[in-house]
Amino acid sequence: MRQTDFVLMLHSHLPYVLNHGRWPHGSDWICEAAIETYLPLLEKLRALDAANIAAPVTIGFTPILANMLEHPTFAAELEAFFAQRFEFCDEAPESMRGTADEAMLPLVAYWRARLERLHQLWRSIGGDLLGAFRDLQDRERLEITSSAATHGFLPLLGRDESIHLQLALGRAEHRRIFGREPEGCWVPECAYRGAGHWEPLPGAPGAGPRRGTEEFLADADYRYFYVDSHMARAGAPLGIYGALFGGEPERLAATSPAPESGDYTPYQAYRVTDTLDAREVAAFVRDPRTSQRVWNRHGGYPGDGDYLEFHKIRWPGGLRLWRVTSRTSDLGDKLPYAPDVARARAHEHANDFADLLVGLHHGRAAADGAVVVAPFDTELLGHWWFEGPDFMGDLYAALPHRPEVRATTAGEHLDRHGAPVALQLANGSWGKNGTWEMWLNDQVAFTWPVIWEIEGRFWDVAPIALERPDLHPIVEQAARSMLLLQSSDWQFIISTGEVEDYAITRFNGHADDCRELLDALEAAIGGAPVDGALARVRELQQRDDVFREILPSIELALTRAGR
Repeated sequence: MRQTDFVLMLHSHLPYVLNHGRWPHGSDWICEAAIETYLPLLEKLRALDAANIAAPVTIGFTPILANMLEHPTFAAELEAFFAQRFEFCDEAPESMRGTADEAMLPLVAYWRARLERLHQLWRSIGGDLLGAFRDLQDRERLEITSSAATHGFLPLLGRDESIHLQLALGRAEHRRIFGREPEGCWVPECAYRGAGHWEPLPGAPGAGPRRGTEEFLADADYRYFYVDSHMARAGAPLGIYGALFGGEPERLAATSPAPESGDYTPYQAYRVTDTLDAREVAAFVRDPRTSQRVWNRHGGYPGDGDYLEFHKIRWPGGLRLWRVTSRTSDLGDKLPYAPDVARARAHEHANDFADLLVGLHHGRAAADGAVVVAPFDTELLGHWWFEGPDFMGDLYAALPHRPEVRATTAGEHLDRHGAPVALQLANGSWGKNGTWEMWLNDQVAFTWPVIWEIEGRFWDVAPIALERPDLHPIVEQAARSMLLLQSSDWQFIISTGEVEDYAITRFNGHADDCRELLDALEAAIGGAPVDGALARVRELQQRDDVFREILPSIELALTRAGR
């Protein structure tokens, strides 16, 4: 029987937050993601594995997130976070008795039992989350992809060397952590730039002809990446998530775009080169229909009335005890959460989604070699949408009963079908209106001249400094600070208007660190002593302890840029 392939792509990313405070945007951020998303997801995938149900998810961990998850500081912070949550659960009953919330005391017990189960899972894997996912990969149960080192917005970086470094280091770190070469790359924000003239702002340094994103990916030996449907002329921009849940409304249009408004089908992988050779790179296209079934603010699954309400939280303790109830109800009108009812609803939605895939097989995705690609932020499952891991598990359990659809990984689909059709992509992203505007607007325009200035200084001085081994530690730490500065998260957070001060502080801090180190490099090349600079390197590296084996990637970036 001819089958339509289904690829679920989960993109996991957080900016570097360890050693930059705890609540709300320090280590608590990654600990919350671990408890609400990464551990529940692992729990579900291992349960499916034990039941011999194929769940070939394609999951990516950005190198900066992976560096945090493997760090001893994270393990210590997560233990403290668990302890805090247990304390909240123990204290809640006394404060709830005799109040209007007393009827929800069984929910406190529900949360404590869940935390105990997840804590036991964390202890059973020896605190090695990435090792547990690597084990599933090594047994061919899933595919793990990589990304740019710090999730930099590649189309707006001013120097080719910076793009090469983001991709080369991302690949090297993936190989170190997961034990094999990644085939796929999640280009940050699905941001694509075609070859041609580059001048994002008037007077931008280096304005002129630049290479396209796919050429950098080919240089880094990546086999495929992902684009939004409008970039392949296969649909209208959909945006990311946010408005569905009542927050960050700029990330998703209020009305649903027509999912079939393009000239090309989203149901195949395209070759983003004009020649069939060993360096071709394929683009998987985000499917508008399956995306809307989840993201649509008016009818997407996570907004169902039976699901856990994300925004209503009981303080002290931070427990969520209420259901969505209705998409238009005020927080004061929310009804108590009913876990069993929500669990049943997730099962219904998983079957509905599976039926949608069958419908696509018989309709729009009817051609030989068709593939339906549904990419989501991993944090959707569990964090934004509490029942998401159950939905995913039930979906994979449902698909064997629908032989028209074959769940597979992106790499396996390319092995079977390749990317026979070449397509020129349009510039864009999966952000607001499908453009770069979340990362290039009046609010964040000040960031790019800073990034370009530091890029220019670093790449001008690096070849000279690398000739002196005594300067290598300074070069390495300057590169780390520059990469952290380049994170697309800072512009995104500023553009949303939420915790703008935090993002600006982090951005300026990394810029100041990098300038200080570059000043020291330039002075040392001129004959100044380096002892003070090396002391500062040790201080910064203790705080921003990432990418310890960065030097080979710096050298490779220079080589690939023809330096």
